[in-house]
Amino acid sequence: MDFMTIFFLIIGFVLLIKGADYLVDGASAVAKRFGIPDIIIGLTVVSMGTSAPELVVSVGSAMKGSTGLVFANVIGSNISNTCLILGVAGLIVPLVVQSTTVKYELPLSILIIPLLFILSNDAMLWGAETSTLSRIDGFILLGLFVGFLYYVFRSAKNNPEEVEQIDPLPAWKSAIFIVGGIAALIIGGDWVVSSAKDIAKAFGMTERLVGLTVVAVGTSLPELATSVVAAMKRNSDIAIGNVVGSNIFNVLLVLGTSAAIMPTNYELAINFDLYFLMAVSFVLFAFFFVGTLRKESLYTLDRWEAALLLVAIISYFTYIIANDPGVAALG
Repeated sequence: MDFMTIFFLIIGFVLLIKGADYLVDGASAVAKRFGIPDIIIGLTVVSMGTSAPELVVSVGSAMKGSTGLVFANVIGSNISNTCLILGVAGLIVPLVVQSTTVKYELPLSILIIPLLFILSNDAMLWGAETSTLSRIDGFILLGLFVGFLYYVFRSAKNNPEEVEQIDPLPAWKSAIFIVGGIAALIIGGDWVVSSAKDIAKAFGMTERLVGLTVVAVGTSLPELATSVVAAMKRNSDIAIGNVVGSNIFNVLLVLGTSAAIMPTNYELAINFDLYFLMAVSFVLFAFFFVGTLRKESLYTLDRWEAALLLVAIISYFTYIIANDPGVAALG
């Protein structure tokens, strides 16, 4: 591996992040021109934009045959969202969230994990030695994603006061932002996938490990920036809602789209990562209810709980690196 591999990986991440940012700005301005309410734009276009890096990387990986990166990128991003992003944001300020997020969106983000496990492992039940996330599985996930969008629209209609003003852009500038954003996403995604594969080969790491660590954290940077800024402004609902919404989008939209385009082989080693994601999601859910026992029905993530989430992801990274087959072979 040479310097240029690291260079293209970093530039690829920059293009992914900025491409998603410009695409969101341009698409939001166009939606605004068609009279779409700001809250709908925020809950759909903006949320999809923060998941755009994962979408581009996963679809690109599937099309290039790098199946280890497809699942590892999504599951690793959700682990990073839950532990790293909420851990950092929660250390800045205790996070207090609305009851609807804890009662509806967070449980949904947990329930889709065992669903993904079943869809990914179902072939093993019929005696197959390997399993695949098929096109049918992809369409099931996309169908659930459409249902989630319907729920979002209904919630927005019932809560019209939750409005975020979006500055309009001239039509020509919106077009440039959309086209430029898509181009940056495509180029950046290609560079990230190619560089990640080169790094895996150079260090003897499996694609799964690179996807769960370097690629997952890199594609989670938009969510990290959004949640940290929201925490600093003491807007906990955005900090937490951004993470929970992104976790749902990643599984239903990103994996659904990837599988619908290209059926993807599933590595059984990923099951461990799904178990860990399920565990930390339940822990996060429990943390919010512990807060209600101490603080008069407020759903709160305290600093010490955020610190435990950071300890969990550090321990997880340490374990998967130490037990990676490629790394073990080098040792």
